[in-house]
Amino acid sequence: MRAAVYHGDHDIRVSSVPAPSRGAGEVLLRVVRSGLCGTDATEWAVGPKVFPVAVAHRVTGHTGPMIPGHEFVGEVVEADADSGFQPGDRVASGAGVWCGTCARCLEGRTNMCERYWTLGLSTDGGMAEYVSVPARTLARIPSELSFDHAALAQPLAVGIHAARRSGARDGDRVVVIGGGAIASFVLAGLQHLISATVVVVEFPGPKQERALRFGASAVLAPAPVPELLDAVTSAFDGARPDIVIEASGAPGQLATAVALVRDGGRVLAVGLPKAKPELDVHSLVFREVTIDSSLAHVCDADLGPALEILAEGVVGPELLAGVVPLSALPEQLELLAAGRLDGKVLIDPWA
Repeated sequence: MRAAVYHGDHDIRVSSVPAPSRGAGEVLLRVVRSGLCGTDATEWAVGPKVFPVAVAHRVTGHTGPMIPGHEFVGEVVEADADSGFQPGDRVASGAGVWCGTCARCLEGRTNMCERYWTLGLSTDGGMAEYVSVPARTLARIPSELSFDHAALAQPLAVGIHAARRSGARDGDRVVVIGGGAIASFVLAGLQHLISATVVVVEFPGPKQERALRFGASAVLAPAPVPELLDAVTSAFDGARPDIVIEASGAPGQLATAVALVRDGGRVLAVGLPKAKPELDVHSLVFREVTIDSSLAHVCDADLGPALEILAEGVVGPELLAGVVPLSALPEQLELLAAGRLDGKVLIDPWA
């Protein structure tokens, strides 16, 4: 089969490799679409940093070059009789695999599993014509949902998980810093889960307009903290936000989030800055601000709702940037690493 194989930074080659064999409890998929992620771009530009990570390597035993791709959808080719899937079923993958027995799994935090590993990051993934995946990481795609839009389910599940992790409740005042793809997925998750007043901070342009279409009550341009705080409190009728979600990863924005949130409020770190952030710990402690973080998603809780949101027909058309052939992967990774892509680009491994 044809696959994109990662050999190191700036070295991904479209090659002919053996098709995967299906193990017990696994489903063999014919991949229809595979999405690009910022993690893929980082591995391309300066990796390997993530795959294969040490724990996942011990669990999967993967060595040598690897097929990336952890955001993919496809058709079932083969499955165990008791898997609940049949050939021809259309499915989306959550990609992350958990043990189900460790302390974190028993808490329901399967994304924090002690033996967690991810298809496309820890072992071969979906940038190929076929991939074999554990059946429990799959969810059926609603009949009215296209493969193109269903391929956004995994990153949208990440946004839904972040929305849950923020602790936002009905009636809360929430600020989301950032208007890119992950911030948009977080905003969609908030709108799906709760009824809150959400203000987005993003530069003027298409991202601001998209945030309004996704349900933001207001969008504000980034500014120095005193000016931005005035604008935020004005948008909330004089109050500070209960929760600030930093989803841009831009320099200094985690500190901005802490400065904006109310005393006793909550900050959620989602974006990954390239440099270590500096924080005003004195303010943090004396104002009793909670800082939390969010990683990946809980497959059983978040993948199904992501597909439900996409089936509503709003998120997919807004965030799908296009579909390109497998041979275009290096070029698209270069664009993504340079910050020149807005929205999600999908790979067609058969083109």
